[in-house]
Order: sequence, then structure tokens, then C-alpha cells
Amino acid sequence: MGKLFSIGEVLIDFIPVQKGVALKDVVSFERAPGGAPANVAAAVANYGQKSAMISKLGNDAFGDFLVEKLAEAGVETDKVYRTGEANTALAFVSLKENGERDFSFYRNPSADLLLSEQEIEPEWFQKGDILHFCSVDLVESPMKQAHKKAIGAVAKAGGLVSFDPNVRLPLWKEAEDCRRAILEFLPFADIVKISDEELEFISGIKEEPEAIQSLFVGNVKAVVYTKGAAGADLYLKEEKYESSGYTVEAVDTTGAGDAFIGGFLYQLLELEATPANVEEVLRANQAGILQFANASGALTTTGKGAISALPTKGAVEAIIG
Repeated sequence: MGKLFSIGEVLIDFIPVQKGVALKDVVSFERAPGGAPANVAAAVANYGQKSAMISKLGNDAFGDFLVEKLAEAGVETDKVYRTGEANTALAFVSLKENGERDFSFYRNPSADLLLSEQEIEPEWFQKGDILHFCSVDLVESPMKQAHKKAIGAVAKAGGLVSFDPNVRLPLWKEAEDCRRAILEFLPFADIVKISDEELEFISGIKEEPEAIQSLFVGNVKAVVYTKGAAGADLYLKEEKYESSGYTVEAVDTTGAGDAFIGGFLYQLLELEATPANVEEVLRANQAGILQFANASGALTTTGKGAISALPTKGAVEAIIG
């Protein structure tokens, strides 16, 4: 079976003890390991498949903490480099009463952005592997070039490429810079996961069906359109499969989308999906894949943080019934 490789940011989420308070008024925070690509890697490992993180952290206590937590989650950390040139990234979060979030990021730059293409080894990747990435680390930096090398290497090896734009506009000088970077990398992906909040921004199209279809460019074979508690839809070029979500009492939505796509990619590894057969695999198994992914995302909202709130595989299977 293949392995999930996540490339991008690993950071500390500082989550407020108080809920429903503006970030400027938060008195105390709890630290939690995070970063969307890291959350996905942890979810895949949590459910029983192999995963590895490709990133760079500072030579600081926060970096030590993150390596320790990734290893505890079952994620391979030998491709997480360390540097004294920049600090580990931090994100401060404020939670509204419904569990939704506001972010304030500290990185200018952070260590993850210093990962270089020279540190990516093509021989890491094999047929059946999946490389997952997001847009946060696609700002102009050595890390952007590292993404390009990793994507090219896994594609050449016969692995799948998964892209969750995971838009975080406060990290970009201009919103259009973010959109341009996403559209630049979109054609390299086999699977694109996009939320209802991101679709119009990325596509520039108001009408949902037309906006979804506009994402089928380059290598894109499947679009996973997530709608929060309302579930998710899976689109192939000529088909659409719908699924409903699970009702839970949300405490913190941090990492819910990452847990969703982590559950989705875990299923693809279980089913030995490759670029050659992924459409067939999705067509034959879409109901079970979407159920598992929806349950994974929903249950993660019932705890604080992302990696620390991941449910067990048994809990996911229990809620599916």
C-alpha cells in the first residue's frame, strides 16, 4: 500500500480558553499542534495508514513540541528539517460561540517557508503514494519551489496529488495573490477539495455548478465540495455524488476540513487508488468514502484543536452505524 505525504506548514495553534470573545480580549490560550497539512497527515496515521510530513521547523521549543506531537500521532518526522534562520510558525485563534474561528498568524517568515527544493528527494515517492498540499505555503518562498519539485516527483512515480486550497487571506499581501497561486497549482492536482466558502473566490463564478466545472483543469479528476455540517458532494467530470453530514455539538471547528480530507485520503490509500484508477475507485466506493470523511470531520469539532481532537477509527465507524 502507498503512503500519504503532506507538505507545508506545521505550527502551533494557540486556542482561547474563553469562547465568544474577540481575539484582542482573550486572556489565556491553550497550545495545540496544527497546520492543515500536518493535521491531514495525523488523521491518515490515526486511522491506520502510513503518513509522513515534509516541512521545516525552527530550532526552538515550539519546534521540539511539534516534532514530538507528530511522532505521537504516528506521523513520520524524518523529513521535517530544522533551522536556526527562522522561528516555528504560530497562529492565535479566537472562537465564536458556534465554534467558528478568527486567526492571527506570526510568521515573517517562519521556518516552514525556508524548506528548499534541494531538500526534496524524488526517490521518497512510489506508485500508490499520495502527496497532499494546501495554499498557505504557496507564497513566494523556497517552500513554493519545494512544492513544485515534490508534486512533479510524486506524479512521475505514479502517485496521486491532492490539493486543499484552505484559503487564509490574512497571510497574503493581496487576496488576488492568493487566488493566483491557487489557480497556478490547481492543474497539478488529481483531487481538489474545496469548501462552499472558497468556491466563488477561487473560481470567480457565482453559479455553483459552473464554478465546480471550472475547476476541472489539467490533471484534475475529482472535486470534493464540502459544505460544513451539511455534508459534501463529490464531482467527477460527468457525475455528481451527494452526501449528508452528521449532527454533533461543535466545540471548535479548527481542523474539521483537514480531518475530512484526511479521512477521504485514508480511504483512497486503503483502496489502493492511483491516477490511473482513482475515478473508478471513487465511482465504486463513493458512499462509504464520503460517510467516513464526513464523520471524521464532524467528530473532530467536538474537541479543541485539530490533531488533539481527532476521533478514533472506531468512533468514526460507530457514528456511521
